[in-house]
Amino acid sequence: MIDIQLTDAPLSLDTCYQYVLSEDAGGLVTFVGTVRNQTKGKRVLRLEFEAYAPMAIKEMQKIAEEAVRRWPVLKISIHHRVGVLAIGEVPVIIAVACAHRKAAFEACQFAIDTLKETVPIWKKEFFEDGEVWVAAHP
Repeated sequence: MIDIQLTDAPLSLDTCYQYVLSEDAGGLVTFVGTVRNQTKGKRVLRLEFEAYAPMAIKEMQKIAEEAVRRWPVLKISIHHRVGVLAIGEVPVIIAVACAHRKAAFEACQFAIDTLKETVPIWKKEFFEDGEVWVAAHP
């Protein structure tokens, strides 16, 4: 019912999709976060993500459990990547399956919003003129 991964390997939307796929689900919603090429008008060259893994995994599990408690979630997958990522690469994927679309959308939005607020993951943005650590999930 719950699939949590924190990894330095590339993430797969198909893996998350296949995990949550269910004949009981009428709504399957995915969120895919990608590394964009600019922040506040500055050109981004790449990002580096770091996490306190034991706590990050625990917090991601809590988010999934809360989504299951609040909505009729059949299955949920939350994957986050750490390490150096290039423009266009995927640092986070969330997939949620519910019997109905509204619940799937709400649970997925809850999961990404809460992940950004509570999971101890940090990112370093690399620019042409320097680098800066920022909260990946402010």
